Amino acid sequence: MKWVKSIAATTLVASLLATPGFAAHATETAPTATKDGFKLTVLHSNDTHAHVEDAPKRATKVKELRAANKNSLLLDAGDVFSGTLYFNEFAGEADMKLMNLMGYDAMTFGNHEFDLGSSPEGHAALAKFVKGTDFPLLGSNLDFSKDSLFDGLQFKTVTKDFENGKIYDGIIKEIAGEKVGIFSLTTEETPSISSVANVQFANYIDSAKKAVAEFEKQGVNKIIALTHIGFDDSADWDNDQLLAKSVEGIDVIVGGHTHTKLDKPVKAETPFKNPTIIVQTGQYSENLGELDLTFNDNGAVVDYFGQLHALNDKEKPVEADPEATALLAPYKEKISKILNQSTGNTAVSPLNGGRNLWGVRAGETNLGNLITDGMLAGAKKIDPEVQFAFQNGGGIRASIDAGDITVGEVMTVMPFGNALGIVKLKGSEIYEIVEHSVKEFPKEFGGFLHFSGLQVEFDGKAPAGKRVKSIKLNGKELDKAAYYKAATNTFTAKGGDGYDTLKKVYEDGRVSEPGTIDYEMFIEHLNTLKKVDAKVEGRIIASIPFTDIVKGSETEGYVRDLYYRDLTNGTSATIYSPNANLTRAQAASFIARALKLEAKGQAPFSDIANVNAETQKEIIALAEAGIVKGVNGSKFNPNAKVTRAQLALMFARAYNLQHDAKTGLKADFSDISKYDAETQDAIALLKDLKIVSGANGKFMPGNNATRAHMAKMLSNYVPFVKESKE
Repeated sequence: MKWVKSIAATTLVASLLATPGFAAHATETAPTATKDGFKLTVLHSNDTHAHVEDAPKRATKVKELRAANKNSLLLDAGDVFSGTLYFNEFAGEADMKLMNLMGYDAMTFGNHEFDLGSSPEGHAALAKFVKGTDFPLLGSNLDFSKDSLFDGLQFKTVTKDFENGKIYDGIIKEIAGEKVGIFSLTTEETPSISSVANVQFANYIDSAKKAVAEFEKQGVNKIIALTHIGFDDSADWDNDQLLAKSVEGIDVIVGGHTHTKLDKPVKAETPFKNPTIIVQTGQYSENLGELDLTFNDNGAVVDYFGQLHALNDKEKPVEADPEATALLAPYKEKISKILNQSTGNTAVSPLNGGRNLWGVRAGETNLGNLITDGMLAGAKKIDPEVQFAFQNGGGIRASIDAGDITVGEVMTVMPFGNALGIVKLKGSEIYEIVEHSVKEFPKEFGGFLHFSGLQVEFDGKAPAGKRVKSIKLNGKELDKAAYYKAATNTFTAKGGDGYDTLKKVYEDGRVSEPGTIDYEMFIEHLNTLKKVDAKVEGRIIASIPFTDIVKGSETEGYVRDLYYRDLTNGTSATIYSPNANLTRAQAASFIARALKLEAKGQAPFSDIANVNAETQKEIIALAEAGIVKGVNGSKFNPNAKVTRAQLALMFARAYNLQHDAKTGLKADFSDISKYDAETQDAIALLKDLKIVSGANGKFMPGNNATRAHMAKMLSNYVPFVKESKE
């Protein structure tokens, strides 16, 4: 697992992602081999991370879709392990039994399947998982031969004569007389981000070419790659788009690792004649993927349609399968007892362990601060000379709700049981470490560090390796020649997440390992607080170039968000003009960039010819989407000021373009009753979504909106944007 994204189609673009006239098969008769081609439905999951609570709903949907699509496969793209108490307690057993019940056809290994490699038992839980499956596992670029726990389990072959509970390079399934080949790939980054022990990883491109060649040798021309390398993960390692461009003959890539929510299939850009279709469901058993395919006689995909079936949609609820519910019940009973144990502490507000820009893998959060504060306090009890602490964001696995903090919540946040490491570092090495921490920003990175005792400022748009502007220890700049003592977890201390500097420090013998476990230190720290009111304090600051934004102000946070999302460049390189009135042209530009809308036709307005070309296209795109309607039909008035009511209308129309409209909402502002119904509904919607709040019971709809207002509203709106990507 690396990071999570949402890539969903807007109303305008969805039709472009599928062949016209092609419909979902969920309500059709079962596909069969006909003169029109061989039809196959691929059902798929990925990155479920021990979230078995929703597995009974997944089982229901699997049964429903398989009943409607007799030619089907059910595949999982890895990272079944790690993430909840179900894994901590049962090490994959509950997941495995539920997958057996659902009738999975194959699974690949995710990086988190190797999380227990450094434990005293090594990969015993993984080997037990493999042996217990009623389906084969695939490891085309993996070699388990140097780990005796897997003796007799792996066969480095591509075969139709496979056995369940074994590991193969590839398998051949015969469906309605047609051969379908399935092979797999696991990210080569795994040794850097997990604990692989003696398992070895081969190059993914070489392994894929070898698998495809072997399938073709055996007369297979329909080939599925089951991958855990990420949709758009770092090109330094591997990803599905690079795979599609580099290896001819792959028809479908069922992916995982980046937690990418592809609401529609993506047709990869490749130099090859036949298409490669990529799918991925997101994370945590939130969705079951369905991909309906039609192949011609040569094995090429000639038609496809895909969709995600949400398992927790309140408007379209999925009932839990009774058999799966009964299977889960004894596991759930034990977990419930643990989950409900209180730590005796109360969170005043939610503690953010989320996955997005400014989440734990790309920014400072109050939970990251709380965890590192606990780590520093625990380390100081062992060695009073420890001066600061750092924690990788990838080791923070969940958020904590406001209210009573339970043991279960803590264990879900920190499921790995990482031990404490105390590290002696030179100031120059700390700079190298922090440079590595922010190198991927604003992309999420599991190695992004949280700090206690240090204050870091960096330029997230500078070249990687030259981003850090300042590192202060308790307010004083670090001395690059001096030595300091720091606390972290042993995964990071040993070079996990690619920290080569720390790996060398560990090899130099500058790390002590007292053995204290992370969640133990965290709970002990909570007990010193009782009432937990952690804040974001400015420990990690991504700088912005605008000199007219007050440091530490509310507006600074919103402008920073837009700047690093490439939604604003200011009115000049160093000026944002927060108090300037927003023009209609500027409003159109902001919203069009956020939605990534592109103009399809010509300008419908007669008065935008003198506006710069890029802004013209943005105005046209918004008009085509129905977000702006102009004035008197033929004019846009690009330089006119925008009122708060007009801006609310634009945002509401943008929201309704991508989401089901919310009805029956009322805003209790005392000054909007004179406006038309659409405007009142728009204001009510934005308040319901917490995009606007008003002041003293008023919305001030007739006031001119400023660029600061836009920064706040757009920053609050961005989480609701569904991107489209082909």
